[in-house]
This record gives sequence, structure tokens and C-alpha cells, in this order.
Amino acid sequence: MTSADPLALYVHWPFCVTKCPYCDFNSHVRASVDQAQWQAALLADLAFEAARLPGRKLASIFFGGGTPSLMPPATVATIIEAACQHWAPDGDIEITLEANPSSVEAARFAGFASAGVNRLSLGVQALDDDALKLLGRPHDVAAALAALDVAQATFGRVSFDLIYDRPGMTREGWQAELARAIGFGTSHLSLYQLTIEPGTRFAALHARGALVMPDEDTSADLFAITQDVTAAAGMPAYEISNHARPGQESRHNLVYWRYGDYAGIGPGAHGRRHGVATLRRKKPEAWLAGIAEHGHGMESETPLTIPERTTEALVMGLRLAEGLNAARFAARAGVTLAEAIRPDAAARLAAQGLITADTQGLRLTAAGWPLANAVLAEIAR
Repeated sequence: MTSADPLALYVHWPFCVTKCPYCDFNSHVRASVDQAQWQAALLADLAFEAARLPGRKLASIFFGGGTPSLMPPATVATIIEAACQHWAPDGDIEITLEANPSSVEAARFAGFASAGVNRLSLGVQALDDDALKLLGRPHDVAAALAALDVAQATFGRVSFDLIYDRPGMTREGWQAELARAIGFGTSHLSLYQLTIEPGTRFAALHARGALVMPDEDTSADLFAITQDVTAAAGMPAYEISNHARPGQESRHNLVYWRYGDYAGIGPGAHGRRHGVATLRRKKPEAWLAGIAEHGHGMESETPLTIPERTTEALVMGLRLAEGLNAARFAARAGVTLAEAIRPDAAARLAAQGLITADTQGLRLTAAGWPLANAVLAEIAR
């Protein structure tokens, strides 16, 4: 990695109004938050990380969570200003903030835009009130669409999330819901299949048979419908779960998937810099204590071995429609792509129509994409 490679900054805000039953993210519900303390702590964590990544060009900032739309716009503005003092920002820097579609948060959208946010990612999650109740979301469809209207009037770029493959979902129901979503005219959609994550309330319900997921055939059909409908609408998948009009891909997330450097600050935030994996303390109170004691919230800084970097680069790159670029892979993983994969497995998978590979790189085909995990298990040395 060189100073010419773009740098991404991730800022984690860990607080939510409620904890969704499917969520295994580092999110917490607190009765109150000392906003001045949190602003100062995030700035300290940022300064610590910036000192270890000097001279880089800042391509993107992403405020994630949790629910970062609960942050005061003034805090967002202060962090953006500080980041752009630590690093020279690209002229077209992408600054994304995740938001929930409540009326309280939508009222802050103009403030976030004034702070410098130019892309909003809205957590709609479903266009069905019963589904939203099942997912434990604190909004209904009417609130989601009202917030989407405000977002589209305020920001040049808007994305929103939907969760499909939900209990009881039919092929016809998802096709209609997806067509409706595309009709709202955003330039980007994040479409996630519902997964049962360990330690969540959904995991407990599923274990005792109180939450029945669609069968494998239905899940496969729902994935295929997602690819077909979005492609026909001019929003093809550029990553397994992300769809965009040409040129509207998330530049921040592309840094992750292309295995570039990114700085991660805030509780539980991960980062990658110069082959080192960084991890902040997860619990908000523990992270704050680290800031007070050491000036940063770091839990660990772990140099990655070449096999670890190789695996991570393969896992991330195979998710992309563009696949793995051989030259970029070698620069970032420390070995060539040819050295990282098993040639016999690659030949077999290519013959089965699941991958295409040449001297320029390797990528999954449309048939291989739903089998990404199985392909990875076969192909990696």
C-alpha cells in the first residue's frame, strides 16, 4: 500500500433507540449520551489514527452505527473538518451518513447536509408494515417514505436498505416490493438476505422453532429475482448485496472490497492500515475509558500474516462483480493471485461455469455468485 492509494475513514456511533432482533452489530441503547464528551473522544481517536497514516489522500468518510443520525449535526461537521485537516480530501470526497427514517432524525437532514454529508443511507428495511414489526423497526412505511422524500430533496445521492428472504416471504411479494423500491428513483440500493446471527433474539426464536425461515429453494429464487429485477432496471449488482446505477457505487465500501486501507474510529471499529488490523474497544464505556487513559480507544493492533491478508483479499474481492484484479491483489495481499489459489480447483470451477479467470484477474460468474462461500472454500490455498 502506498500513499497514492485512497484512504477511507469509518466513524462508528454505537447508539440506537432500540435494538433490532436480527442485529449483531455493535449497537447499544442508552438513556442519555454526553454529546460534548463523545465529540471530544471521537476527535482524539481520529487524531491518534491520523498520526499513523500521514500523507494520505482521503477519499471517503462513512458515519455508521448504531444510528449516526442520532448525532448532532454540529458533531458531524466537527469530525469532517478535523478529518480534512488531518488528510487532504479528494475534490469529490464521498461523505455518507446512515440514518433511520424517523421524523426526529429526518428533521436533522438539512443540518447534516450543511455539515458536509453528501450521501445518505436510509435504513428503510421493508415496505410492509407487518414486516417492519417483525423486524423490530421503530417506524412504519409511511414514516419511511416521508423520510425518503426529505432525503432525496436534501442530498445529491441517496441509498436505502431492504431486508428480504424474510419469514413468509413469497417470490411474488418480493418482486412487487422490489419493483416499488426501484420506482422511488434512488441511485443505490442495499438488498440483504435476512440471516440468523448468533446471539440475537431472532437466533433464540429460530432455535425453538418460533421463527421459520424460507427454504433453500425459495431463498435461491429470491436472490435470482433480486439480480434480474435490478439489472433490468439499470441498477445491477456491483457487489453481492449492493446495486447501483453506473457511477453511483459506494466509493467508501469499494475501498473495503478492494482491500484498501481504511481507518476505523469509535467503539468496536475495525481498520486496516499497512497490513495491520486495528480494533477499537467494543463497549462504549470501555472505549471512553481508553480515550481518557491513553488518548485512543484501541483494543488491538495486529500485524497480519501473508496468509491472513491473502484470505481477506480473496473474501472481499470475490464479492464484487468486477472480481479480483491481479495487480491490485498482489500489491495488497503480498502474493500473486496465481499463488493464492489452487490451479486445479480454479480449472474445475471455470469448467463448471462458476468463475472466469485469466492473467488480469478472477471473478465469479452469475451462476457462481450465489455459491461464493463454497467457491472460496475450494479455490483458496
